[in-house]
Amino acid sequence: MYLKTLYIRQFRNYQEQQVAFCAPKTILVGNNAQGKSNLLEAVELLSTLKSHRAGRDRDLIHSGYNDSKITATLERANGSVDLGLILRSQGRRTVVLNGEGLRRHIDFLGTLNAVQFSSLDLELVRGAPERRRAWLDSLLTQIEPIYAHILQQYNQVLRQRNALLKQIKTGAVPVSDATKVTTQEEQLTLWDAQLALTGSRVTRRRARVLKRLAPLAQVWHASISGKTEILEVSYAPNVSLEQDDPEKVQQAFLDKIQQHRFVEQHHGTTFVGPHRDEIDFTINQTPARTYGSQGQQRTLVLALKLAELKLIEEVVGEPPLLLLDDVLAELDPLRQNQLLNAIQDRFQTLITTTHLGSFGSQWIESSQILSVHAGQISSF
Repeated sequence: MYLKTLYIRQFRNYQEQQVAFCAPKTILVGNNAQGKSNLLEAVELLSTLKSHRAGRDRDLIHSGYNDSKITATLERANGSVDLGLILRSQGRRTVVLNGEGLRRHIDFLGTLNAVQFSSLDLELVRGAPERRRAWLDSLLTQIEPIYAHILQQYNQVLRQRNALLKQIKTGAVPVSDATKVTTQEEQLTLWDAQLALTGSRVTRRRARVLKRLAPLAQVWHASISGKTEILEVSYAPNVSLEQDDPEKVQQAFLDKIQQHRFVEQHHGTTFVGPHRDEIDFTINQTPARTYGSQGQQRTLVLALKLAELKLIEEVVGEPPLLLLDDVLAELDPLRQNQLLNAIQDRFQTLITTTHLGSFGSQWIESSQILSVHAGQISSF
């Protein structure tokens, strides 16, 4: 797939900007806080409908405005696709595919596939477990868009169940009538079943995608480390997964929920489910999070990102876009070369930098180079 054009209006520090991409590699050059990362963020939003830098749409809209618009033209193997996204400071966002507004976001997801790699991704190894879960969920959403709906269902059940557990803890009794479930225990049993059903769907899909990703990451890691280190990527689900059988996984959920019923009611929150999953990374059988050097952790993240590229390409049948946000400055020359050599012209790449010193002459000659200054983009 190839991103041909990108248009942004009232997005972040951009008033209005149109960019036409005319080379497999585009280097965005400029000082910090000029808008380089914002441009990549706009592409990321068209890919996943999420930003790793902001949780609210109003934070993405240019100061003083109530809405923002992002559109793009994408060339895929089966033809050209027009994408659109309208963000609002108040109210729901609008997603548009080939000029048609879509009611369901999952019909939009999976159209533009992209792998984002930024300096923030170094927290993937040493950060909190939710950072690794979010990374895995984002990957799953791209290769299996229905997963976004599955995860949303689980989170809704989790919120409702936690609200009930909080009521039980405080002794509050909700208003109900004779046609509704009358006891909190009966309500909790119903939410237990829903948690097991939706949670097992999340757990099984996470396990499957990691099983495919891990060998790819191991190959890249061996190459980058000169085969001196052995990487292991493993899934540590909160509910043990003996086999990929829906009924057995659901039963495992219910069994563990029953074991934790007293402590959950005492604390007023849910302790069982994929919101407490972990992904473990080990290098030479040593936990990378606590014992890996900074260089080892960077090698690990680089291997994971390259594995993402390969996995998405295998699943969707086309190479995804690669968004590199100020990442070269975080890598030593060896890892820089490994990354740049792996890219070549195989993936359309948008890369931000404050200077061109990290790129060889061949890279510069074959790249489109754009200057970014105060929300304005021009030829370098």
